[in-house]
Formats: sequence, C-alpha cells, structure tokens
Amino acid sequence: MDRIIMHVDANSAYLSWEAAYRLQRGDTVDLRDIPSVVGGDEQSRHGIVLARSIPAKKYSIKTGEALYTARKKCPNLTVVPVRYELYMMCHNAMINIMRDFSPNIQVYSIDEAFLDYTGMEHVHGDPVEAAHKLKDRIKKELGFTVNVGISTNKLLAKMASELKKPDMVHTLFPCEIREKMWPLPVRELFMVGPATAPKLYRLNIFTIGDLARANPDLLTYHLKSWGKLIRDYANGIESSPVSEDARPPIKGIGNSTTIPFDVDSMDEARKVLLSLCEMVGMRLRQAGYCAKLVSVYLRNTDLKGRSHQRKYIGATDDTYQIFRLALQLMEEMWTGETLRGMGVHVSELVPNDLLQISVFDVPNERRKRLNQSIDEIRMKYGPKSVVRSVFINSGLAPITGGVTEDFKMMSALL
Repeated sequence: MDRIIMHVDANSAYLSWEAAYRLQRGDTVDLRDIPSVVGGDEQSRHGIVLARSIPAKKYSIKTGEALYTARKKCPNLTVVPVRYELYMMCHNAMINIMRDFSPNIQVYSIDEAFLDYTGMEHVHGDPVEAAHKLKDRIKKELGFTVNVGISTNKLLAKMASELKKPDMVHTLFPCEIREKMWPLPVRELFMVGPATAPKLYRLNIFTIGDLARANPDLLTYHLKSWGKLIRDYANGIESSPVSEDARPPIKGIGNSTTIPFDVDSMDEARKVLLSLCEMVGMRLRQAGYCAKLVSVYLRNTDLKGRSHQRKYIGATDDTYQIFRLALQLMEEMWTGETLRGMGVHVSELVPNDLLQISVFDVPNERRKRLNQSIDEIRMKYGPKSVVRSVFINSGLAPITGGVTEDFKMMSALL
C-alpha cells in the first residue's frame, strides 16, 4: 500500500505567530496586513530583519537586511521584537493538533512537520478532506494559517506544500510530477541551493524537468554523488520514513549579536561570549548533536570583522566546554579594540548517540545534568528564567537575538 504523507508548513511563521498573539489580546491591527517585520531591538542596535509581511515584501525588504535600510525603503515600517518563547508555544500547539490526526509526527523545523497519514483514512477519511480539516482547525484555534502538502513520500509532500501560499492544501502524487513539478525552476527543488543551481545552469539544466531527464553520468561527473541524489529528487524518488526520532538536517548552529554597548574590556567580552554560548549549547543539545568545530566572530566599531576557528578531537554539547574553546579563540585574535558585534558558531556536528568518547575525556555527569535541568526550565519559562550570577546587574542574559543557523530551524523541540 502506498504511503500517505503530509507536510505542514506555517505561513510566515514568526510574523504570523506574533500577529495572532496580539489579535487574541485585543489588538485591532493585524501585522500581516501592514508593512511589518520581526527584527531586533533598534534601541539596543539589534537591527536585522528575521521575518516580513507580504506588504513589506512589496517594498523589496529582504530577510537578513539591516533595519536601517529597511526603514529607508519603508519609513512607516512596523518592527516587532523576536520572542522565541512565543514561537515555542505556537510550535507545540500546532504539533498537538497534528497528533489528533496521526500518532506518527516528525518535527522538521520550528514551523514545519511531517505527518504519516497511512492507515488513518478509516478514522479521519479522505486525505485531502483531512488536510483541509487540519488546516482549518489550526486557523480557527490558533489564529494562523498553514499550507499542507500531500503525497506518497516526504520529498513530494514538502514540494507540494510550497506550490502556492498561503492557507492552501496541495497534492503532488507521482502521477502529477510531470504536470506540477517539472515546469518549476530547478532552484526550487529541495536540496538545490545557491551553490548547486549555477552549476546546473552551466549544463543547460534550468527546470526540474530538465534535471529529471538529464544524463546521470554527466551529473555524476560534475556533481559526484550529489548529482544522483538531486536527479532522484527531480523524479520524485525518496523513501525515508516519518520518524519522531529523526534529527533535523543542519550543518551548524550559531548565535550572534550587535552589542547594545561598546565592549572594550576582556571582562565584558567574556560575559557577552558566554551569553552567546549559552544558547548555542542549548540548541545543540535539543537538536541531539555535539560539535567538533568552534568559530568566533568579532566586529569592531568600524564594522570591520574577523573570525577564528579551530577543530577539536573531541565533540561536545556542553556549554562550559564550548565557552572555554570560544574564549581561547577570542583571546588569540582580539587586540583590545572596541567591539560592536560578536558571534559564536559550531559545526562538524556528530549525533550525540553515535559520539565516540576519547579515553582521555572524562564526561562531567554533574554538569551534564545541570545543563539538562537548565534547558528544561528555559524551554518551559523562557530563556531568561534562569541566568548565571555573572550576568546579574550586567544587562546581559542568554542572547537569543540575531541567531544564524545553516538550516531554517531553531531546534527540533522548540
């Protein structure tokens, strides 16, 4: 029997969640109907656009650009702060509704999840009708819209959910690939990114259909094993199961910030660095990974930046270890100039259940339990519910703004 897989994707998640929250508390203006963005705190110089409304897009405001340039494009732009605690609540509420339609759910990112509907027709009826019920229930009970894609595997279900937005249900079964997917630009195929697309263009491959019909030997010659993978995807070939234990596909996790005050002493720099490492460590643990490569980025008041990185033999998800390694890097490259921005990034990730520990590494079980307890409290009550004593009266706490990650996810459990 063919599987029935659904992909549920929240439309403009961060902005929609903030808009729904405000409307439920009496606001009369829907952020989704006006030029608005989710960004940083302009007063404290955290000025990056993380999400934008459809009216904001008409002003050519881009995700990731500085709020300063966004305001030049649209002087009446409404800016709302980042609130990860709210996003966690909305994510969990959406997943709970999905569980009423199937017990088999795989979280893919904070605003996306897969649902295995196979065999559930006897409970909730036709898959398309069930998808509409799911979509409409989320809209009615939670106040935001989602797209639902339906197919026989996760790849096609995800591609289906992207066809037209917002608040839509789409199917993309194998018999519909030629009509619905092949005419799309090749850059819209899952796993064809900005580095791969130009290589395909040079091979006269411009649509997904071109890729599906391309000579596999030619693709292997130019793209190695990656060529075969994306050609399979172009033909709708993918067979991974919907698994609750599956990890999100990320290459690295990072946290960066524009500091609300000039940093010109090592003591202040250490505190900022620790506040960044707090959230990096938490997100690593929640995603189920340990990291081997640590990098630190520093930006001075002239907006000139430099970075330093180092690979370590052992991988870790311990906040203290990440901070210790990051501090070494910072001390090696910082010459004492006033700092305006800092960032910490970890990569070369290893699943923590497959981690091979060196005989010279003695795991600190006490610190591991402490990290787990702090994570649980912060997940439930927010990132500032527990802070280290070093941050008292310092104006700092675990920094959540300005997050940079290699995939559009914050954590599989957020």
